[in-house]
Amino acid sequence: MNDHIELDKLIESGEGVNLEFKSSFNNEVIETLVAFANTTGGKVLIGVNQKREISGITINSESIQNWINEIKSKTSPSLIPDVSVLEASNKIVVVFTIQEYPIKPVATRGKYFKRIANSNHLLGISEVVNLHLQSFNTSWDFHFNHEFKIDDISLGKVQTAIDLINQTSARINDDPLTFLLKNDLLRDGKLTNAAYLLFTERDTVFTTIELGRFQTETIIKDSSRTKSDILAQVDQVMDFVRKHINKGVIITGQPRNIQKWQYPLEAIREIITNMIIHRDYRSSSDSIVKVFDDRIEFYNPGRLPDSITVEDLLSNNYKSTPRNKLIADFCKSIGLIEKYGSGIRRIVEYFTEAQLPRPEFRNISDGFMVTVFATNKDIEEVGGAIGGAIGGAIGGAITRTENGLSGSKAQIIALIKESPTISYREISKKININESAIIKHIKGLKEAGLLIRMGGTRGFWKIN
Repeated sequence: MNDHIELDKLIESGEGVNLEFKSSFNNEVIETLVAFANTTGGKVLIGVNQKREISGITINSESIQNWINEIKSKTSPSLIPDVSVLEASNKIVVVFTIQEYPIKPVATRGKYFKRIANSNHLLGISEVVNLHLQSFNTSWDFHFNHEFKIDDISLGKVQTAIDLINQTSARINDDPLTFLLKNDLLRDGKLTNAAYLLFTERDTVFTTIELGRFQTETIIKDSSRTKSDILAQVDQVMDFVRKHINKGVIITGQPRNIQKWQYPLEAIREIITNMIIHRDYRSSSDSIVKVFDDRIEFYNPGRLPDSITVEDLLSNNYKSTPRNKLIADFCKSIGLIEKYGSGIRRIVEYFTEAQLPRPEFRNISDGFMVTVFATNKDIEEVGGAIGGAIGGAIGGAITRTENGLSGSKAQIIALIKESPTISYREISKKININESAIIKHIKGLKEAGLLIRMGGTRGFWKIN
């Protein structure tokens, strides 16, 4: 392939995540090489302008070596790009090629850049730290916390987690300390940040979540705060939200009406779980949950990575890289999350099925906010004002007797209490009704907030 054809192919592709055009050599060229090195590598074409025209560049016998020396002296660790000189239409174009650097981040004159789309993004301090940790396939929660000792965590809480895992198909016979060692939560007698957050013995400011029930933007009707271990916080925050949202009755004209919560509880739990697991615990900001009449706002320290947009989240067009990899992996093992990167999609699906507006996801300040909305239709007040209703029928009306649920639903709950990992097929055989009816009844129990599925096909049921 001659130089002209090679140049034409490069120029035709246009500037992007791996290619940039420059009319001359300057500090911006070095910044771009650094950005490429901190991302996936790339090429800089010197002698091509922004209009994709070959303007050419004048060089002498020492030009390229001088440029390479300048690149080496202005980067840390020092970068040495590959260089090729191409000629087309009697014009010279110099191509610098740099590979992704294995140990990140690379800097130039004390600044760090990362390539996003067709531009160089200046990294903040937290992004620099994350990039460095990712180079070692680890995250902040994997590292030791030298301020805390074994006595600062509860081995009883560790045993509870082991028991929870044993409710699934796994069988763990290790004592708590051995379990911590095998799961990298304890190494060389030192606690990781993950171990402390998961099993802290006492309340800690590191995990503070502020909870509020707002009548207006400024009038607070009720408030609370949780500062416990992050596993306990999922239920604590869920309890606060459930306390302050409403359960409605949809008038169907049938002998029994249908009870439904103002929001799909499975979606709310998913939001809370993701908020706690993916929070940036290095930030001095607290997580905040605000419950209004018509919406709930969930704010969490830690923005989306710059390489991921909200649109990417909603379309599932991204690679999931958990901020707290060790915590996320542990929560997956106990069934608290199903798999990385699927939570947003499930949340949207829950709200769509409930015929509620799609939640809003956005970066805000130094964090990320999820807002869910209620609507007002087909709802009859039950024990207080109802902020919104969820349309659509669920799998059969849910009624209560003095002893609890009646009929098949009562039998299903009894079987699940006895065996949380029981399958649809097993329930069907035990109470002698077809599997599709079981699925319908369980769907009704789930949407009424009485039953929650923890994990996927290998997970278990949790009764509220």
